[in-house]
Amino acid sequence: MSKVDFGQLLTAMITPFDLNGQVDYEAAAKLALHLINHGTNTLVICGTTGESPTLTWDEEYKLFQVIKETIAGKAKIIAGTGSNSTSEAISATVKAANLGVDGTLQVTPYYNKPPQRGLYEHFQAIANSAPNLPIILYNVPSRTGCKLEPTTVAELAEIPNIVGIKEATGDIDQCSYTRSITPKEFDIYSGDDSLTLPLMAVGAKGVISVASHLVGNQIQQMIKAFTAGNVQTASAIHIQLFPLFKALFYTTNPIPIKAALKILGLDTGVLRSPLSQSQPNPELETKLKAVMSTLNLFPPHSES
Repeated sequence: MSKVDFGQLLTAMITPFDLNGQVDYEAAAKLALHLINHGTNTLVICGTTGESPTLTWDEEYKLFQVIKETIAGKAKIIAGTGSNSTSEAISATVKAANLGVDGTLQVTPYYNKPPQRGLYEHFQAIANSAPNLPIILYNVPSRTGCKLEPTTVAELAEIPNIVGIKEATGDIDQCSYTRSITPKEFDIYSGDDSLTLPLMAVGAKGVISVASHLVGNQIQQMIKAFTAGNVQTASAIHIQLFPLFKALFYTTNPIPIKAALKILGLDTGVLRSPLSQSQPNPELETKLKAVMSTLNLFPPHSES
């Protein structure tokens, strides 16, 4: 299959809900356009940050449709269609392919804890079910209890439509080893904003970001500076943004990013249970406001 370029800054988009906990499709459409206008090359819909475990498949399919119609080719869409059930992941991936998304994100099966051969066969089956749809693997053992080893990733990279990986192990050695045994065309994306620059130094292409909801243009500047060989500039931007990267994981994602968006007046509604909080978290809000103020993220005359 022909190579699809998802760019260097992909945003793991949150899912807005209304006050009744229903998906707010209008708010999702507006947010998608906002992200594209602030540096995002590709939207990753219904991933961890999008609270995918609490979404129904019908809600996810509608999100894919609404956002695809809204952005009208201004950016690419990667749909989160992974599951710990191979047959369910296949069904969702085929459906997403028929809806016209540009690629899918496939998380390692959670809870099952399959061995490496089982992981290979799982992703191979999904890839074969939609051979013309690019797949990004998602390696996040802190969430799933299951890790893709670099040698398994290299074997999967031989499948034509498995084109990259979101590497969220937090392990630079893991990324280095994966880069050393995979083709240069196989894209590695950091799954942690704070590790984007370090992982690019060992061969990653870019990041699937949470912080880009707030500082997409700045992250693009950092990536472009590094790619152009301006390492000092890239490092300076990284250091400037580092406190925000860490603050956005002060507690479970996406609680902080939704709180930050609300502080900026971009209210994305409630979190779905079990992430829902019955009361505001003043400590989190104080921490976010302090970091956001340092970065001048508040609009002029903001009372925040």
